[in-house]
Amino acid sequence: MTVDIREVVRTYAMNGVEVQALRGVSLTVEASEYVAIMGPSGSGKSTLMNLIGCLDVPTSGSYFLDGRDVSQLGEDELAEIRNTKIGFVFQTFNLIPRADVFHNVELPLIYRGLSPAKRREQVRAAIESVGLADRAKHRPAELSGGQRQRAAIARALVTRPSIILADEPTGNLDTVTGTEIMTLFDELHDDGHTIILVTHEDEVARHSNRVIRLRDGLIEADSAHREAA
Repeated sequence: MTVDIREVVRTYAMNGVEVQALRGVSLTVEASEYVAIMGPSGSGKSTLMNLIGCLDVPTSGSYFLDGRDVSQLGEDELAEIRNTKIGFVFQTFNLIPRADVFHNVELPLIYRGLSPAKRREQVRAAIESVGLADRAKHRPAELSGGQRQRAAIARALVTRPSIILADEPTGNLDTVTGTEIMTLFDELHDDGHTIILVTHEDEVARHSNRVIRLRDGLIEADSAHREAA
C-alpha cells in the first residue's frame, strides 16, 4: 500500500493567528518501506503523522493512499481506513487501565463488528506474535513498560493493517526495553509491514531504511539510511 503526499499544506488557527504546520510537503512511501520521520519540536512531525494516519486532513494538497484520494473522503470513510488499513502505536501506550491485555487488543475488532469467534482468533494470534500469550489476562498496571508497549503493538496488529504508524514508540522505555521493542519492529518489517515512525532518537532511526527530516514544516532531507533487509 503506497502513501503518496503531494504539496500538502496544513494550517491551524491559534489564538487568532494562522500557523502553517506543513508548508507544501511532498513524499512517497512505497509498500514495505521502513521510514523514520525526524526533526526538532514544532517541525511538523506529528502533523504529518496524523495526516498519514487519516486522523487529520490537509488544508490544501492531496494525499493518495494506494491510489485513493484520502483528502476527499468523509469522516466515516476515514474511520474505516483507520480501522482496517492502519495500525497505531503511541508513546503513552493508550491502553484501557481496567481492561486486560486480551480486551485491549480486541477493541478495534469490536468496532469493526467481527464475530466473537473471529475476534478471539485474531486477538490470540496478535498477542502471540508479540510474545505476550502468558499475559493475556493481565491488566496494564500488572505489566512492565515493555510489556505494555507490546500489548499496544498487538492492538495495532490485530486488524491486520498494511501500515504501522508509531509515534516515539520507545519514548517511555529504558534503553534495554527500547532495544527489544525496536527488534520487534524489525521483525514486523521483515514480515512485510510498512512501518513509519516518528522519533527524535538517532538510535531508533537507525533501524529504518530511510530517514525523512523535517524543519519548519518542510522536508529538509530525505535519504536512504541503510540497505533494506
